[in-house]
Amino acid sequence: MTSPDRNRPIGIFDSGFGGLTVMRALVDQLPNEDFIYLGDTARQPYGPRPIAEVREFALQGLDYLADLGVKALVIACNSASAAVLRDARERYDIPITEVIVPAARRAAAATRNGQVGVVCTEATATSGSYDDALAIAHDIDLTTQPCPRFVDFVEAGITSGDELLEAAHGYLAPLQRQGIDTLILGCTHYPLLAGVINYVMGDDVQLVSSAETCAQATYSQLTRLGLLHDEPREASRRFLTTGDARSFEGIGRRLLGSFVTDVEQVVLEAVSVG
Repeated sequence: MTSPDRNRPIGIFDSGFGGLTVMRALVDQLPNEDFIYLGDTARQPYGPRPIAEVREFALQGLDYLADLGVKALVIACNSASAAVLRDARERYDIPITEVIVPAARRAAAATRNGQVGVVCTEATATSGSYDDALAIAHDIDLTTQPCPRFVDFVEAGITSGDELLEAAHGYLAPLQRQGIDTLILGCTHYPLLAGVINYVMGDDVQLVSSAETCAQATYSQLTRLGLLHDEPREASRRFLTTGDARSFEGIGRRLLGSFVTDVEQVVLEAVSVG
């Protein structure tokens, strides 16, 4: 791998808005870095789509960011990470981080009784990516629970209310019956629902955010490679979407306030995925 210029931005790809939680965590931990965020909102959600289609869409987005000259890529989407990580590491000559392995490692270290749960999209559940990531931890019993409606709530800017609470009780009941003590929020939309998830599960269950652990893994990797800015500087944030820019900015501001500004609409080109 060649050494990219540390002055280049970090590229973040997500299917929609959930990856903004990763970007928020990255900005908090790496305030001197420039970021370019690309959300494929025109084709979200990825969760219900076949893995092959998610792979194709994700490579289109990652290609776009790579062509902008980023120094690193962050796949800020569990569904995309499950579908495309191996291809991405072969395709791009820059550092790549993702959301699944860091969260799995944190959960394995945090659990007290070996009962770990993960809430995720259908695509992530079908891929078995968290099962694979935890396979080396033989004393851990993983319970996977798809929660497809959670993405719909977040994309609509809804993070509280009776309808959301009812859905949370329904999705989380099997995890409660299993007696988990650690729960991976295996979709980057879900940290925005941490309040309702914590309320239903109770304080005895530790929540592991794939957004926070991904940001920490990115920090560690870029530090090892000598690619971080060492001095305070005025950093930039650029937001791109394949959907409507005004809608993206509106929902982004409802979820994260003034963090999201000046959104641009882009078009992704078809790519050869082999």
